[in-house]
Amino acid sequence: IEITLEANPDDLNKEFLKGLSDSPVNRLSIGTQSFFEADLKLMNRAHTANEAEDSIKRAQDFGFENLSIDLIYGSPTSNLEIWKENLNKTIALEVPHISSYALTVEPKTALENWISKGKVISPKEEEQNREFYYLSDFLKDHGFEHYEVSNFAKPGFYSRHNSSYWKYKEYLGIGPSAHSYNGSDVRSWNIANNQQYIKKLNAHLPAKEEEILSAEDQFNEMIMIGLRTIWGVDLENLKGKFNDRILEHFQREIKQKLEEEILIIENNHLKIPEKHWFMADGIASDLFMV
Repeated sequence: IEITLEANPDDLNKEFLKGLSDSPVNRLSIGTQSFFEADLKLMNRAHTANEAEDSIKRAQDFGFENLSIDLIYGSPTSNLEIWKENLNKTIALEVPHISSYALTVEPKTALENWISKGKVISPKEEEQNREFYYLSDFLKDHGFEHYEVSNFAKPGFYSRHNSSYWKYKEYLGIGPSAHSYNGSDVRSWNIANNQQYIKKLNAHLPAKEEEILSAEDQFNEMIMIGLRTIWGVDLENLKGKFNDRILEHFQREIKQKLEEEILIIENNHLKIPEKHWFMADGIASDLFMV
């Protein structure tokens, strides 16, 4: 069984790691983000560049070999050369799994405020595109497999937990704010407030809310999730799950993209060729039922 703990570098002191090493936790996902101080300050991270590196080494010293780190590219404080140094550092640290995301500007955040006031330049999509494909080529050259748009792993180190999401499997979330899915048409989420969650459980009352996914919702999710992975969308599964109206829509929408080779079919699975992965979400959304 794979049991992953998500942690920030500043959490992983010796005492905490000693406790973890005596527990069933056997995988760590560390929110490193960058090994450069300017990037970390922009992202308002609590840890320093030195702590980012030291936390990984300490975890390895305590026997954690199954490690994943998060890295952010396309930051206004970064450039391709800095990004290359981040990746070289990651390889030198022998981390076997990397989740990497483009910096996005979310509404009502400090970053959006700084950009609107001209204190920070906005991330440039063309630079993020270039850094994304450099990331993919570089990691593949170092033995990683690019198995989901934002995820790279050495053989044997795919995230089992996240792979279940991407393969549309059933999962159970335990604890405040955790999400669950029945593998079909029901998604639920637990109350986020700790005290209210405990109070509901003690009173034997439901501590969650849920939604019933329509056939259109299920179709859209299956397309979105599947097209972000090397596995793609299982066409046989799709045909067995949805009615003629949805399938006719699907065939209509993929026709031109197949002709343009933005989409391909391999072994009865619909996929996006990797050279178009940076635009995967946009390609998938073009197929949605609205």
